[in-house]
Amino acid sequence: MPAVGIAVGGNKKEYPGNLTPFVTVTCIVAAMGGLIFGYDIGISGGVTAMPSFLKKFFPSVYRKQQEDATTNQYCQYDSQTLTMFTSSLYLAALLASLVASIVTRKFGRKLSMLFGGVLFCAGAIINGFAQAVWMLILGRILLGFGIGFANQSVPLYLSEMAPYKFRGALNIGFQLSITIGILVANVLNYFFAKIHGGWGWRLSLGGAMVPALIITVGSLVLPDTPNSMIERGQHDEAREKLRRVRGVDDVDEEFNDLVAASEASMKVEHPWRNLLQRKYRPHITMAVMIPFFQQLTGINVIMFYAPVLFNTIGFGSNASLMSAVITGVVNVVATMVSIYGVDKWGRRFLFLEGGFQMLICQAVVAACIGAKFGVNGSPGELPKWYAIVVVLFICIYVAGFAWSWGPLGWLVPSEIFPLEIRSAAQSINVSVNMLFTFIVAQIFLTMLCHLKFGLFLFFAFFVVLMSIFVYYFLPETKGIPIEEMGQVWKTHWYWSRYVTDEDYPKAGGYEMTKGGQGPKNV
Repeated sequence: MPAVGIAVGGNKKEYPGNLTPFVTVTCIVAAMGGLIFGYDIGISGGVTAMPSFLKKFFPSVYRKQQEDATTNQYCQYDSQTLTMFTSSLYLAALLASLVASIVTRKFGRKLSMLFGGVLFCAGAIINGFAQAVWMLILGRILLGFGIGFANQSVPLYLSEMAPYKFRGALNIGFQLSITIGILVANVLNYFFAKIHGGWGWRLSLGGAMVPALIITVGSLVLPDTPNSMIERGQHDEAREKLRRVRGVDDVDEEFNDLVAASEASMKVEHPWRNLLQRKYRPHITMAVMIPFFQQLTGINVIMFYAPVLFNTIGFGSNASLMSAVITGVVNVVATMVSIYGVDKWGRRFLFLEGGFQMLICQAVVAACIGAKFGVNGSPGELPKWYAIVVVLFICIYVAGFAWSWGPLGWLVPSEIFPLEIRSAAQSINVSVNMLFTFIVAQIFLTMLCHLKFGLFLFFAFFVVLMSIFVYYFLPETKGIPIEEMGQVWKTHWYWSRYVTDEDYPKAGGYEMTKGGQGPKNV
């Protein structure tokens, strides 16, 4: 198990340490692992809006699109093969994240990141040179394997390297690079779609090699985390590395705690079986519900299919790609707001404010689209002001997501899991995320065809549910050292029935449970 405890014992500790240039650069390079995920989300929607790409691989969709504009706009992209092209990646990422858990635990975070980069690079090459649909889908599956490895290892690497006072901001660096990846992909799609000869989509898909090479080279030059070195018995090197990472000489207390944490985690033989214990009920609930709700905000629908969606609403092909660029810019800026505010305003405030903002926007967008398209999906002429209103509210919606459920969906699970179940629980988090991304991607175009503008109301319903869930069941984790997170559940009105004083005693130090199944106090 990766040893990522910042301190062990119930007494509140603050380790000496600064946000050094070394750790800042290291975390920036590691966070680049998010680029491959973001680039892919952005590129796939844009490519599927390019007529030349559709004509070559999905002629039935192309024909539907070219038919008279009075036909049902909601259903023009409804094709199971096209959907399989987009969503096959997420099924592959789900499987890879389970394997990545073992690699991350046994061989360290760097190797997992390297695998992620190499597999993603291979998928990008196959997609760039694709001649048939099977090549596209094979490439997507390799891209998915790459994303599974990267999404498993990068958040763990960041949480091990970051000084705990800056845990929130540095961890959101991962989400920031996802949003930058989406923006870059949208900009490239806009320009590549203009290439004469209609082969721009090859550059879009093949361009995924660039973020893949960044994370591949990055994983080779990045230092190992002190935790990873301790796990492999390199104690002297780990102490030196910790001094360099923290920028101070006095690291003995933190070093000794990391060694204790590592030794305790080594005794956990069955992390997956451990997850079923009663005291981990709140952690597993969050590992499943947070990524489940994150996907049912409807954000991936907007991001994957922004160009397709805007095209359907009645913008031209180039205009729809431009609108996707605008939403990409909003995404990046709003994520920076989250980096600024997450350790000031707290996680719950951002979750609830973001939920309220998304709910209002979804209702307005549903009303706008419903008013113009009705139920039969033929809009007639669309005035310019109407298009601007739809894009404006979709941008406010994206901003709401980008400073709440976007970054916090990765941050909160990574900071609440205790040491002895961390790698296994992180795998569940990534797997649930990918499973529901797959399901939503697989059924979205069919739902758009059948639910019409009601699709936005469908997601709005889940936004209400998730806001209620956060309000009642998620405690505030701002400014709480990881080793004291147990106290949060113990004092919660609901979770206190599962987590007792026995599980998290107030006295400092590790106590081994019966049978050596790991620390009681984490």
